Amino acid sequence: MRVLVLGAAAGGGFPQWNAASEACRRARAGDPAARPATQCSIAATVDGERWLLVNASPDLRQQIEANPPLHPKVAPRSSPIAAVVLTNADVDAIAGLLHLREGTPFVLYAGERTLAVLDRNPIFEVVDRGIVPRRKLPLEVWLEPEDADGRSLGLRLRAFPVPGKPPLWLEGEIGEALVTDAEEGDVLGLEIVAGRKRLVWLANCARITPALRERIRGCDLLFLDGTLWRDDEMILAGAGSKTGRRMGHVSMAGPEGAMAAVADLPVGRRLFIHINNTNPALLADSAERAELERRGFEVAADGMEIEL
Repeated sequence: MRVLVLGAAAGGGFPQWNAASEACRRARAGDPAARPATQCSIAATVDGERWLLVNASPDLRQQIEANPPLHPKVAPRSSPIAAVVLTNADVDAIAGLLHLREGTPFVLYAGERTLAVLDRNPIFEVVDRGIVPRRKLPLEVWLEPEDADGRSLGLRLRAFPVPGKPPLWLEGEIGEALVTDAEEGDVLGLEIVAGRKRLVWLANCARITPALRERIRGCDLLFLDGTLWRDDEMILAGAGSKTGRRMGHVSMAGPEGAMAAVADLPVGRRLFIHINNTNPALLADSAERAELERRGFEVAADGMEIEL
């Protein structure tokens, strides 16, 4: 399995358009230790020709142009993107679908609650259901993603619920739902398997439960929620009023953080992704980056390519 990191940042990207933090200023100035990043997404393939996209970032068009394996190969119009799987209905996971409206077939997989969000928002009808079938992603069931012609992509995929919360933009309608065990499926994790290699995707996750620890155990590649370094980071930075847990994100550091939760698990490679512009670990020369690397973790970066 070949994996491309299309975007490593949380919603808003890095630098964020309206953020004037020191880190964002360094990124805009071209500081090599403050590498810019687009919003979170990866792509995976077995044959190098047909790709499964995990989430459709608002930056998708830019990400396609930055990654030649995703460039169209057959005139007049085509795309190596054969399928898209959505793990939640937040703007930074679904808005990129609007870039895929130009009449090229692929298959769209999503959980029942995310499909309901798409169904109730008619703007997404520009992605023509006649050529882009929408398929419900069952929980805890292995399936083989297919392209629009019904051919297997050579991957196996299993979705599972993770602790999280409904999309931010729905809070005015349903209230500020507390972080739960997400049995309703608002936020999904993924296992993606090719041969004997297994990838686990947990880019949005409020806490690492014992069940998630067992899910992670033994995987060859882990993409883990790296939104914040510490739970009160947004408050301390003056960039928001909510804790990380309240936003549905586990922190990297601390006794209940992601690093502590998975430190003792056998994992081939551990990458933090979905990293907010306030997180000091974005900076390659920060003490936080040095600490996480010392503990055996990495920070994902746009354009990173991984072979499993």
